[in-house]
Amino acid sequence: MTDNNETLSLEGLTFTTIKLEEKDHIFTITLNRPEAKNAINPIMSNELIYAFDYARQTRSIRVVVLAAEGDIFCAGGDLRTMSGGKVDGPVSNVPKRGETDEISLKLRHMNKPVIARIQGPVLAGALLMVCNATHAFAVDSAHFSAPEIKRGIWPFMVMAGLFRVMGKRQGLDFIMRGERISAADAVQTGLINKAVPADELDETVAQTAKQLASLAPGTMQMGLAAYNAIEDMDFDPALPYLREQLNECLKSEDAREGISAFLGKREPNWD
Repeated sequence: MTDNNETLSLEGLTFTTIKLEEKDHIFTITLNRPEAKNAINPIMSNELIYAFDYARQTRSIRVVVLAAEGDIFCAGGDLRTMSGGKVDGPVSNVPKRGETDEISLKLRHMNKPVIARIQGPVLAGALLMVCNATHAFAVDSAHFSAPEIKRGIWPFMVMAGLFRVMGKRQGLDFIMRGERISAADAVQTGLINKAVPADELDETVAQTAKQLASLAPGTMQMGLAAYNAIEDMDFDPALPYLREQLNECLKSEDAREGISAFLGKREPNWD
């Protein structure tokens, strides 16, 4: 987790495996190893973790979009480095902040909307990002797979997020056989929100990101934090916790501004 008193900066940092852009409160993180099918090596893992932490603590960022260069969204973990091979490519000067398992945790606890823009196939460890994003939109030609079993590996880290978006029988079959599913099937299982034609993907993501960025950012963070907190709570203790959160929310600047705007018949100003 990011220390709330910590202030991260992008100044002076050279990201070698991802690209970053912030515009209109939307922070786009683009996987940029198309020559390696955007496979996650230790450098990319660390750069993603740093970018997620930066997005979490930067007030101006209200929505994060995860995108990718090339024809494949992400092929999962880089098997060459996972098996002890040397990390190739330019040296990154991004400070070390965690291991690959932190990708899921950082996304999950960012408590901001995260949209996966899926322009191509999603394989293996790439599911860490798709399952832990709040939204996922894919081209209708994309396919999804957890083929680890065919390599004598089990998708251990993927399971934590997978079974929170996909039914148990569907999820078990998905990882036990290692077969790909279509974008249409991914919608049916709950893995993604929607599959669209390729020429509609950008507009679908942009419209969703714009709408989410226009909503109360502090309340959004508070609500997503509560959503994550109650996921493993029993029903009875969840209710008093949520009542406390509601009381705190009603005292917030966002609530005061939202109510004032409603009564004044004007648009709220969240800045």
